[in-house]
Amino acid sequence: MTIDIPNPTEHNQWYPFANRPLPPDVEGRTVNPAVIPVFDAVRLPPSARFVVVGAGVHGLSSAYHLAMYLERTGKGSGSDVVLIDKQGPGAGATGLACGCIRNLYMTGPLHAILRASVEVWESDPVNFGFQQVGYVSVGESNQTDDYLKLQASQAASGYPSDVYTGTEAHAFLTNLWPDFKTENCDVVLHEHRSGYAGTHMAVWGLDQKCRQWGVQRVYGATVTGYTLDASGSVTAVETDQGSISCEQVVVGAGAWTPEHWEWLGGPSHLDVVYPDGHVAEQMDMWTYWRLLEGEVMLPEGVDFRTAQHRDSPVLHVELMNTPVYSEDGRFLKDHFYSYVRYAAERVGAPGLQGGTIPVKIGPRAAVEPYGHLNDQYQAEEWFADYYCATLGMLFKRLENLRPFFKERRNGGIGAFTPDNVPVFDYLGDNAWVIADSNHGFKMIGVGKLTAQMMVHGDKPDELKPFTLDRYRTGATFGDRNSNCPWV
Repeated sequence: MTIDIPNPTEHNQWYPFANRPLPPDVEGRTVNPAVIPVFDAVRLPPSARFVVVGAGVHGLSSAYHLAMYLERTGKGSGSDVVLIDKQGPGAGATGLACGCIRNLYMTGPLHAILRASVEVWESDPVNFGFQQVGYVSVGESNQTDDYLKLQASQAASGYPSDVYTGTEAHAFLTNLWPDFKTENCDVVLHEHRSGYAGTHMAVWGLDQKCRQWGVQRVYGATVTGYTLDASGSVTAVETDQGSISCEQVVVGAGAWTPEHWEWLGGPSHLDVVYPDGHVAEQMDMWTYWRLLEGEVMLPEGVDFRTAQHRDSPVLHVELMNTPVYSEDGRFLKDHFYSYVRYAAERVGAPGLQGGTIPVKIGPRAAVEPYGHLNDQYQAEEWFADYYCATLGMLFKRLENLRPFFKERRNGGIGAFTPDNVPVFDYLGDNAWVIADSNHGFKMIGVGKLTAQMMVHGDKPDELKPFTLDRYRTGATFGDRNSNCPWV
């Protein structure tokens, strides 16, 4: 069946909702639309107790949980929460994310954040599109100690997992996938509670929960700044549709965080003190990285299921000393880094989605237009060759997939912190910034923890390690044996 929908940008963006809005023009520039149909949005009110900026995963989760906790505790109502986004739900990185939900971090305190996040995913897996298929990570022997340390930290945070090494690692992998090629695969971590979520389904579920709990959802208003009093507190959020006074602000702006950070008076550079006493002077607060992700259709007769006829776990493989060659023998990279999940809901047919290490841009980047619409951030041709080659290096069934790579625009950028770990902290006394360092989609639970803090008054233990002040006190993170800033 062919769906005849006008598509002036010639992008294949019509999944999973056929009536997704066309990309609109703003001041003569095409911008990303919301990834879902929008119902019952309201005009900007003059005031609110809580204003949440950004309708990505953090803003939607914060607004939903704030409304729910206010109602359940009798401390307010959902209408006390106003959610603002210049386009609508999922128009930024959330709508483009690969959707992997995992706890593979060499930064120990993140394990509790992900445990809290998976609890949210588990709370309504149908409406969030959560597929709890597990997560399997594979490394070479030089990461064995890291995996053992990581697994112990996960267990201590209430997130049990299993580690296999040597021949046990090989047996585990070939038991799941008999055609898996185990060369250089020396250590395996298996996270049982992890998996993936269809990003558009997750956005739909979160937006509907905001709607059901009475959040005032203002879509189509662009935040242009903040009014601060003499102490640096936010008294109003400024938009292109007027000003809204408020008591508390939550900023979940994704790649736009540096702009909001500047408006709120946050530093652009800072001295970063590490636990060993080393000081990196005047580091950029923000560094942009360009994502490299794409999709591959599965040929007829090829699946991505396990030997037990189940959906495969999300797979992540980093072989730091293993070079990658194209299917015709060309050298591509001196290291192997690839992640993959089944993604029929994204591909529009049986297929896979994944990527590799992002590319560093620097402290400044053109955020607009975002993602698919920005020519600067499209993957070069080598990426498709590289990604398909990595799949063939892992599975006999996935050899020679290059002709099935889905040739369409992908792209996105993220704003990373000095240690590539999120900052969850106040600027001033009432502007809470969720600066996720591009770890965002999986961390749906940060919004819940934020709401608990604002309604109940005490900061949850999970959030405490992620202050801005860690860079001054020597609690900077950075003990990470990986080529990738996401690990």
